Amino acid sequence: MLLVRAPPSPAPLSAAANFPADLERPLRLRGLSSSRAGVTTATATAKPAASSLGGQKRKQVTSVANPLVKHCVKLRLSAAYRRSCRRLLLVGLAPILEVCSFELEAIDYLLLLDGVEAPEALREFSGDILYVSAAVMKKVSGMQSVDSTEAVAVMHMPNHFRDLGSHQDGDALDGLFSYPKRILVLDGIQDPGNLGTLIRSACAFKWDGVFLLPACCDPFNEKAIRAARGASLQLPIVSGTWHDLHALVTKYRMKMMAGHPESSSDASKETYSLSNELADSLLNESLCLVLGSEGNGLSAETLQACELVNIPMEAWNCTTHQVLSRRVNRKRT
Repeated sequence: MLLVRAPPSPAPLSAAANFPADLERPLRLRGLSSSRAGVTTATATAKPAASSLGGQKRKQVTSVANPLVKHCVKLRLSAAYRRSCRRLLLVGLAPILEVCSFELEAIDYLLLLDGVEAPEALREFSGDILYVSAAVMKKVSGMQSVDSTEAVAVMHMPNHFRDLGSHQDGDALDGLFSYPKRILVLDGIQDPGNLGTLIRSACAFKWDGVFLLPACCDPFNEKAIRAARGASLQLPIVSGTWHDLHALVTKYRMKMMAGHPESSSDASKETYSLSNELADSLLNESLCLVLGSEGNGLSAETLQACELVNIPMEAWNCTTHQVLSRRVNRKRT
């Protein structure tokens, strides 16, 4: 009911690479500019072998001490490292194929388990494919088994992700939103699966973007990426403070509402129940909807700044509950 228009098309992903300084001898990525080729593999462990798809030389990585492996592990474990490199790690073939469906060029390089053939969807990939041992795949993916982890990809962080903590000027949001109508604001969401699911929902409902307040987990955490099913790589996402959010709200004259259970509302502040009438009244409003954390709910800043709204639930009929319980018990017996 509150959803009025699709988000703007994401900006093209940047072609600039910022790999760490200790990766000194770059491995050339075929079909990509030299500025993107910032990956190092030790010559003893990245050996050309039989030709791979597209006539490329097949390269192998067999040692967990390889600098490339260490780089990938840091990308998986550290949000700060991901943001400093502007790179992220995709673990598993499913998320990689999802990215390939809309942004194949964003992938720097692929790591495939030795003996696994590249799927048909990756035939147009022009970068390097590195074949790695089971030990390397376990190290990079963090998995105990490689049975369900045959591929890992390193890709550019989307240009439409902005970490306002790393910007000192007031122009960080310029060009990211074009008069947004609907922004989902997440207040301290700490479970990566929940965060990814909410981002996916915002994308599915054609909202304009997601704003992450402090204490939210990283949207490019492995579990968050998997739960988002590619949405976090398509939807504008901003990580910032309440000061940054107020600047956004003021700039675009947005109304702020927050989801809050009526039973736990502050008695001094009215909580509105979501209804057709309320939804209709918001059709022409630009809206920020804030959702709180799993354990603590909304922060004090949110409670103070937002109008509160809840979704009314029909009273649960005790007799109906008893009847359903009997049916379940009968099936078990």
